[in-house]
Amino acid sequence: MAVQTGLGEPRGPWFVSPELDPEGRARREAEAAARDGAARRWRGRLLTAFVVIALSTVSGAAAGGWVASRGGAPGESAASAAPVPAELVTAAERTVPGVVSVLAGGAGTGGGATGSGFAIDDQQHIITNDHILAKGGGGSVTVELPDGRRYTAEVVGREPSSDLAVLRVPPSAGLSPLPLAKPGTTRVGEPVLAVGSPLGLAGTVTAGIVSAVDRQVRLGQNRHTAVQTDASINPGNSGGPLVNARGEVVGVNTAIATIDGNGSIGIGFAIPIEQVQQTADTIIGKGG
Repeated sequence: MAVQTGLGEPRGPWFVSPELDPEGRARREAEAAARDGAARRWRGRLLTAFVVIALSTVSGAAAGGWVASRGGAPGESAASAAPVPAELVTAAERTVPGVVSVLAGGAGTGGGATGSGFAIDDQQHIITNDHILAKGGGGSVTVELPDGRRYTAEVVGREPSSDLAVLRVPPSAGLSPLPLAKPGTTRVGEPVLAVGSPLGLAGTVTAGIVSAVDRQVRLGQNRHTAVQTDASINPGNSGGPLVNARGEVVGVNTAIATIDGNGSIGIGFAIPIEQVQQTADTIIGKGG
């Protein structure tokens, strides 16, 4: 059964189903392939000599024709990956410098929590998820910048009901604030990027689309309307921005749906930018 949860432990890339062999094939198919391979092996040996002779007589002409058809670029692969839209590349370049890693409590020693955050103004205020601070047990909060510098962050305020918190670092941090999307402009189907520090890998960017804009999910202590996306998000992405192709923040990555707690299945949720901006303004207004 699919359940919405925090960014829990995913299965790693090393996971292989017990029904598959190490190469990803069904074990019965692999065994049948092995038997067929043995039967064909002797025929292959007999054919090898004839094949080599045939290839040697036509290889020169074939190679020349192939090079001509490729415009004289033999180094290019026959099949290449679809090009990444230029606007997404630009959006990533603009976003990464404003995204930080958040370490709360005893993070790094097994007793705290890690997540992400991003600058929202030139006063060095940083938005992140409240559940990161809660898991940190109320201990000190450290912010690590993209260039590796670390600062002890002031907790300006927290709003557990919306799972948002605002931090602040000294002016010397020099973080670039990210632009925020205009309320009501996020559209289903538009491309988005999730930026953050999943599994401690700072500056990670994953791509997807907006799957829904009015999804009802539990965020923090209450139910809220969330932006749903299929961009890959994992532990450590919490608090990081979900941005559109213009590099504007459309939401704060907060939770994922899982099947029996087994990690991301391509259904993630972000707090809409309208809620983020309203909550941040309230917290900053109260805390300075």
